[in-house]
Amino acid sequence: MRLNAKTGAKVWSTLNTDPKVGATNTNAPHVIKDKVLTGCSGAEFGVRCFIAAYNIEDGSLAWKAMSTGPDSEVLIGADFNKENPLYSALSVYEDVNGGNVEGGSFKRIPNDQLQGGVADLGLKTWLKPQAVKDGWQHGGGSVWGWWPYDAKTNLVYYGTGNPSVWNPDVRPGDNKWSMTVFARDLDTGMARWGMQMTPHDEWDYDGINEVILFDKGGKTYAWHHDRNGFAYTWVASNGTLVSAEKVHPFVNWSTGIDLKSGVPQKEAAHSTHQDYNTKGTCPAALGTKDQQPAAYSPKTGLIYSPLNHVCMTYEPVESKYVAGQPWVGATLTMFAGPDGVMGGFAAYDPMTNKKVWYNKEKFSAWGGALTTASDLVFYGTLDRWFKALDAKSGKELWKFQVGSGVIGNAFTYSHKGKQHVGVLSGIGGWAGVAMNLGLTNDTDALGAAGGYKELTKYNAAPGGGALTVFAL
Repeated sequence: MRLNAKTGAKVWSTLNTDPKVGATNTNAPHVIKDKVLTGCSGAEFGVRCFIAAYNIEDGSLAWKAMSTGPDSEVLIGADFNKENPLYSALSVYEDVNGGNVEGGSFKRIPNDQLQGGVADLGLKTWLKPQAVKDGWQHGGGSVWGWWPYDAKTNLVYYGTGNPSVWNPDVRPGDNKWSMTVFARDLDTGMARWGMQMTPHDEWDYDGINEVILFDKGGKTYAWHHDRNGFAYTWVASNGTLVSAEKVHPFVNWSTGIDLKSGVPQKEAAHSTHQDYNTKGTCPAALGTKDQQPAAYSPKTGLIYSPLNHVCMTYEPVESKYVAGQPWVGATLTMFAGPDGVMGGFAAYDPMTNKKVWYNKEKFSAWGGALTTASDLVFYGTLDRWFKALDAKSGKELWKFQVGSGVIGNAFTYSHKGKQHVGVLSGIGGWAGVAMNLGLTNDTDALGAAGGYKELTKYNAAPGGGALTVFAL
């Protein structure tokens, strides 16, 4: 919807999703040039999602790119991934001991045996049998933020979420183009490049986390901390993968990422299968980072990222699709990782994705990061702290306890010559939903109730929202 800023009168409105099938909009629309970009959520309802661009003047649809289906609907053309054809491989794993059966796993196919540059992978990588139709019609791939734009190349960047349903045995195949970072031409929506980070997702490692663009040595790079526990750096213009490393050694579902194909080598012990309880998989479904954004400092050249240090048990179960009803198909429990804590905050060199420093946190650091020109970095925690660190060393310089846990993002502004730093507090989201709703079973809220139950000792009024601002 577009409103007149002075009067509030509606200029135009358009229907973007169909709530009858469980589709929603959970992103903040992005206005770039003459387009308004918005996404679609609903993978946990079996929705086939997309990103759409509307013309800002009248709200008419400029283009819509689906996350699954034929190339004509995903907006993939002949020059897609031309520098990296193995990103468009027909299949990247061979079944080991049955693959999609209990005890089966997946082994990465060597690059010289991959068939790259294949068309219509949004159809061909959803193999029979499927839970509903051909799988891709209810394939998920939610798009719920955040989308940087490079004016030099006219490309906009975003990630897609998990495939539907969470039970991977009923959707054999790589399940493209879920779990993918795309670069698209803003004017036409045509995909310039795309790399699937977690083929045949078995853990709900949505690929939707923000992409951060930064310049170094005359080139623009794209950086992404994925929920799957790896940090990726690509050449922004063509998608060539520069580095991909674990953000912390506790990540155990994969041993590493092949830089040529982008394919992770899976660990068989952590493959998930229907009615089998896979134990000790790290990270948990909420990832090593969820929606809390990282930040880049052009002064230090480092990326600063909040972390979830959480592992899980994961048991896929049979689940029938009913339009408009939740369609998850998995039972989870969550618990602190091997560091004995549930979170952290770290600095990385984005050209190597090697850790520069790392601070532990008792709970997930769920507040977005802010860097400043004075080499400070700010963020908030679930146990109510708002902190400032030395950006070079990670040393804690200052902290203040706000009224509720922080899932908001630190921000700064100036007014009448004085700089202010602020944060919104009020615990919620995945970590806070069980507490806010009074859920107590360990498996409630898809495992968050058990994992974060100790938060009740630190948040007497979790749902209370407040804005706290400090003057420098």
